[in-house]
Amino acid sequence: MAPANLASPRSLKVFFLALLIAGPLAKSAHAQQQSFTWQEVRDKFEAINPTLLADKLNIDESKAQEITAFLRPNPTFALSVDGTQIAPDKGVWRPFAGTFESPSFSYLHERQHKRELRLESAKKGTLIAESSHADLERTLLFNLRAAFVSTLQAKAVLQLANDNLVYYDHVLQISRDRFNAGDIAQIDLDRLELQRVQYESDVQTAEVDLRTAKIQLLTLLNDRTPIAQFDVTGPFDFNDQLMTGDEFRKIALDTRPDLKAAVEAVDKAQTEHKLAVANGSTDPTLSAWYTHNSSNNNPFGINTLGFSVTIPLRIFDRNQGEKLRAQLDVTRNERLRDASATGVLSDVDSGYATLESNVILLQPYKAKYLQQATRVRDTIFFSYQHGGASLLDFLNAQSEYRTVQLSYVNLIGSYLTAAAQLNMAVGREVIQ
Repeated sequence: MAPANLASPRSLKVFFLALLIAGPLAKSAHAQQQSFTWQEVRDKFEAINPTLLADKLNIDESKAQEITAFLRPNPTFALSVDGTQIAPDKGVWRPFAGTFESPSFSYLHERQHKRELRLESAKKGTLIAESSHADLERTLLFNLRAAFVSTLQAKAVLQLANDNLVYYDHVLQISRDRFNAGDIAQIDLDRLELQRVQYESDVQTAEVDLRTAKIQLLTLLNDRTPIAQFDVTGPFDFNDQLMTGDEFRKIALDTRPDLKAAVEAVDKAQTEHKLAVANGSTDPTLSAWYTHNSSNNNPFGINTLGFSVTIPLRIFDRNQGEKLRAQLDVTRNERLRDASATGVLSDVDSGYATLESNVILLQPYKAKYLQQATRVRDTIFFSYQHGGASLLDFLNAQSEYRTVQLSYVNLIGSYLTAAAQLNMAVGREVIQ
């Protein structure tokens, strides 16, 4: 029993010590970076971006206009009271004896399917609003994708800068060992140590660029997460297998929302022209009324009914101006649709040419330039380490390696940006 009693306080101490350690560790784990993929960033953007959400309300407003467009004309109710005696005559005053009341209803009957045409026009306006919203989303997603790619590129550049600094520190350590052994002169060691400033500067510049890219991405996401807790992840590479330009053009003509909006605008203009023609037709107004205690030729006609039809004579105003304007608007929208189709094809061709150029430049880098730069650097360093090459040869080889690696990373970033540009030109994400 004694050992067990002695062990209990120790166990409690260990338990409380574990709690004290676990608390900060839990907070630290909570404060760790959250890494988002492109799909997660896109979903987050579509859910909370205020510009996109505000524009989406235009669709709801257009649907509300459909209700208004299909409403029938309201009937009209009128009440007439007449025949009330207001002053005595020959000593007789019966003010309400001759009063008669006449309530009436009238209704404008719309002909030539005016309501149906108004509804059709409003529905086509909703389709245009949906396509316009999709086009805005397409543009904003390109900006988001560009910021996402910039963040990935900045991370790759920072990783490269850190790798170069680690490698160069390894070179400096070997050079210091050689200097201590009397194998190289002080001036050579000084020159090597001075060269480290460049690699330190690369690291600091890359860190600033990464923070700037993250700030831009968080701004588009309308997110106030601290930069240190935000990160993105995704493939930073290229694919040299591309579809043909004609395939991209066909997809664009079927997908681009701004082209769809232009086509839908032509359909809406044609419906508006039909409505203008219908509005040139005559709409009769039907009226009916009831009269109590009427004054007419029939002394027994105390309660009577009446009916009338009012037909406007469209002699001067037959809606000629609106018909002509609507017809011209059809032609105008057809011209805009043709111009939009030409612009779509131009965007695709331009984006495809840029992407293809990047692929052509990247292929030799991946096939041989990267390996050659590494092989030359390592060979020259080995030769310099054993006295077979000069310090200048090694510094030049190291500089060339750094330039080739940085150029490759930047070309990957250009490729991904060009892919995003082509996706925007096509209207959907064809290249992931």
